Amino acid sequence: MSQSPIATMCRRAIAVVLFMCAITTGVSLVFAADVCPNSSSEISTDRPDVTNSSRVVPYGSLQFENGVDWTVRQGSDVVSGTETRVRLGVAQCTEVLADVPTYFYSLNGRASSGFSDFVVSVKRELPIPFGFHLSVTGGLGFPTGANKISTHGYDPYVQVPWSRRITDDWSLHGMFTVTWFTSQHRINPTFEPTLSLERDLGPTRDLFFEYVGDYPNHARPSQILDGGGSWRVTRLEQLDFHVGFGLNSSSPDHYFGIGYSFRLDGLFMGSRN
Repeated sequence: MSQSPIATMCRRAIAVVLFMCAITTGVSLVFAADVCPNSSSEISTDRPDVTNSSRVVPYGSLQFENGVDWTVRQGSDVVSGTETRVRLGVAQCTEVLADVPTYFYSLNGRASSGFSDFVVSVKRELPIPFGFHLSVTGGLGFPTGANKISTHGYDPYVQVPWSRRITDDWSLHGMFTVTWFTSQHRINPTFEPTLSLERDLGPTRDLFFEYVGDYPNHARPSQILDGGGSWRVTRLEQLDFHVGFGLNSSSPDHYFGIGYSFRLDGLFMGSRN
């Protein structure tokens, strides 16, 4: 009996993610473990900018990154939360992360209310020379969200975040993401490049300015500029904010968000350094 096209696409999507997971966890066997973050390292988060951190969480650490956003798009005001990302260090230089469904509440206009899809990923930090930090992430989105918010497909993605310190106070960060939407063939593949310039304000505070572009195949791109900052209240806790605006009609008009993140160390035996 022949299989449906949807089942075939789902199998292919899962195979791509499993292949990426094998690569990201199998490379760089000579990568010294002490190069990656450990339990004595300060918290490093994937928020508040769109560009994710090039660093993984330490082995045996569990990190929660949370936020609330207010977004205005084409006359609709939407509040979203808690935008929770859970990151667990499962090995040296390797983490598993999950994006918990976020609830979008439409205050007015034509925007829909409901939960987003659930996404699970594996991230591996890699060794490269010349002062760069680089990681590779492979993930898969599951169609668990509300009817008008979900993509209705099993969507694999591959992502490469990187960073490099320019001076003692300035650093450059970037990310390139490729996503396949299994239920929306016309826009495949969709590319998302980002570039962020960060300025340290002492040992616990920083500010950033960022460009983000979404370039779907055969569709109008979305482009935004945003900025914000973070404050490490303690070594394991962070407060942050961000604000941004769209550069064209397919982007959000503007948005503002705040967040709180924290990390728990020493979950596994021998994980404390």
